[in-house]
Order: sequence, then C-alpha cells, then structure tokens
Amino acid sequence: MGNILGINGLGRIGKLTLWNHIALGHFDGFVVNIGREVGNSLEDLINTLESDSTYGHIDRFIYGVSGKKVEFKIKDRAAGLLTVNGKDLKILRNARNPLDIPWAEENVRLVVDCTGVFLDPTVPADDPKGSVRGHLEAGAEKVVCSAPFKIKNKAYGMPDDSKLFVYGVNHHDYDPGLHNVLSAASCTTTGLAHMMMPLLENEATSQIVTASMSTIHASTSTQSILDSVPQSGAKDLRKNRSIMNNIILTSTGAAKALEQILPQIKDIGFMADSVRIPTSTVSMISLNITFHEHVNDASEPVITGDYLNNIYSEAANGKQKGLLVYSERQNVSSDLIGVRAAAVIEGNDTHTRTGFMKLSSAMLSELGLNITDNISMPVTHAKVFGWYDNEFGSYVNMLGKLTIHVDENM
Repeated sequence: MGNILGINGLGRIGKLTLWNHIALGHFDGFVVNIGREVGNSLEDLINTLESDSTYGHIDRFIYGVSGKKVEFKIKDRAAGLLTVNGKDLKILRNARNPLDIPWAEENVRLVVDCTGVFLDPTVPADDPKGSVRGHLEAGAEKVVCSAPFKIKNKAYGMPDDSKLFVYGVNHHDYDPGLHNVLSAASCTTTGLAHMMMPLLENEATSQIVTASMSTIHASTSTQSILDSVPQSGAKDLRKNRSIMNNIILTSTGAAKALEQILPQIKDIGFMADSVRIPTSTVSMISLNITFHEHVNDASEPVITGDYLNNIYSEAANGKQKGLLVYSERQNVSSDLIGVRAAAVIEGNDTHTRTGFMKLSSAMLSELGLNITDNISMPVTHAKVFGWYDNEFGSYVNMLGKLTIHVDENM
C-alpha cells in the first residue's frame, strides 16, 4: 500500500508541491484530485505536469544538466493511473467537494489542500459549498492547507484542532494527537517569520518599539492579466487592473498571521502592506524596525548594520541552517528563483540610524513619574531586506518540510 500523499488542486502550489515531493522521494506514491478533465487526454495532463513557464522543464529543474529525466507513464488510462519515476500517481477527476473525494478508498491519510478555497476550519464537513473538514470525513487523518486560514464568522475562534505553522519557527508545536487541520500560512508570512525570529531571540534586538513591512510581491493568479470588471462587493478595485502594466498597491494579512506564529508580535505595533509587480515569482520583504537602544561604554549604539548582519549570519549557520540564508552578494530577483530558503537576507543593504526620543518632565509627569529633568531615550531604526521565492523555493519548500514532519509523526 505504501505511504501515499494526497494533493487537492493542481494550480501553482499544487503542481509545484507534486514536483517538490517527486524530487524529495519521501512518499511512495501520490493521489492528485483535480475534480475535472484536463485537455483531451492524459497525455495533455502529462504535458502540463512536465513544463512550467517560470521554472522550466521538470527534468532540468530537478536534475539540472545531468541528463536524467523524470518519467511519466500511463499505467491505466481508464483509472487515471500514471507512474512517475516508477511510483504510482493517480489522478482523480470527478469530485470538487472535499467530502466526496475518495481518500479512504485510495489509502490516503495525509492531504495537502492547494485549492486556496477551503480555508475556514469552522465550517462543518457537510457544508454544501465544501469544507476543509470534508477531507477528514472522506478518510484523511490530517490535512494541511497551502494558505492561511480565513474564518468568515468573527464570532468563532480558532478550533482547538486547527493551527498555523511555519516550518523552522513553530512546527515543533504540532501535536499529532490534537492538530488535524493545519495551515502552512502564506509565502510572505513564512519569509517574515524567519526574518523576525532571530531578532526576537537576541537580547538587544528583542526590545522592539514598532515595526512595519512592505512586500514587493510577484504577481499571482488571483490578479487580472488585463483590466476586468470587479465582482459585486469587491473592496480592492486595484486587483482587477492589469498586472502586466502596473505596480499595484494592495494589502496583506502577513502581520496578523505572524501573531499566530510568533505570539510576541502581539505586543508590537506591526503594520504590513503589499506592492504587486509584473514578475512571475520571487518577492522581497522590506522590513523596518525601531528598537529600544542600549549604548555601550563608548556611548555608541549597540545595534548597527553589522550587528544585525551578524545575528542573521549566525542564525543561517546555526538554528536556521538550510532555512535562512545570509548573503553579501548584490542580488536581483531572478537570482533567487528556485532557491530553497524561507528568506535570503540581502546583507549589503542592511542599515541603521540611531536617534534620541526626547521625553520632557511634563510628559513624564503625565505617566505618573516624578522626574524633573528631561530624558533623551536612544532608539535605533533599522531596515532589513529579505528575498523569498514566493512559489517554489520558499513557500512550497517550507510547505513540503511541514508535510513530511506531519507524516513522520502520524
């Protein structure tokens, strides 16, 4: 029977998730639910699986110039059964509702839902529009969503069996006896979490006054290629403008999601926004942080650009090795396509500025402090840049690591 991974949806993340696990070789086989026919034949589906406009052909992406090939073969046309490098790959084409997908019949215990549709863990399994919990009723034991949860009814809290995880940050909080519905958060939250964790764990940089981030984000399939008419009730009209011709300012839930990954963030005034640009993948976080400063014996600030870069360099070679990369190259976005790292710190452009926050005796009195002298409190503002391949290298890579962690603990 073997160890079979279920994948629901074959969009950008679903397809690249399959590529990732073909390369890693952890699972013995795959069952991919598409819920509809693709083209005119299974050969058309194979053509879709083999090629990608961003990452190239699967052979070259996985094996480079070695000449080795990823071999897809049709084993049973009527059953939708293929093989990939000798492992079974079954394609399901009938059900769209997770409740109707025959995971039990296919011996699938673990499913990665890559549709981006079923993200509310409070919706019951038998909801007519479908629910992530339908996967569990259909026979799966665990399901991992490839996007952040979105609870529509704000009167409901997060169910006890549901939780957001970023691999390498809080995945050790996964409790196999409790958590059945998991979210791997978002690509931006993944990169941001790996950028923030080293700072929060360092004594000097853990005292944060405020923080903000902007992600300069590659386009996604939710955006319009050409201008289109917004749906009824749409709030962000800019998402319907052509991504091919515009830089588009929009919102991101990364900061709010980060609070669930790193609870310390709740005590920090953290803002986040997103700027969409017309590239196919690789995004960049521009992180701005103001720290409480501690001057040294020479009355010089402790937190400098070199100090921050040293924190990231040590993390990249220590606790976050293989997950965070510290770079002193002068990178551009295409250099990071396919790079397996949650975030790549652009060390050359880390910089800081220290100033003084002046607190008058009157202000201190309002705070209930009987101090007659004015006080100047040192603060350091820092800017850190982090690249992340929002499709394969960062997000799908971390999603895959989380999926294997769940599988190994089932």
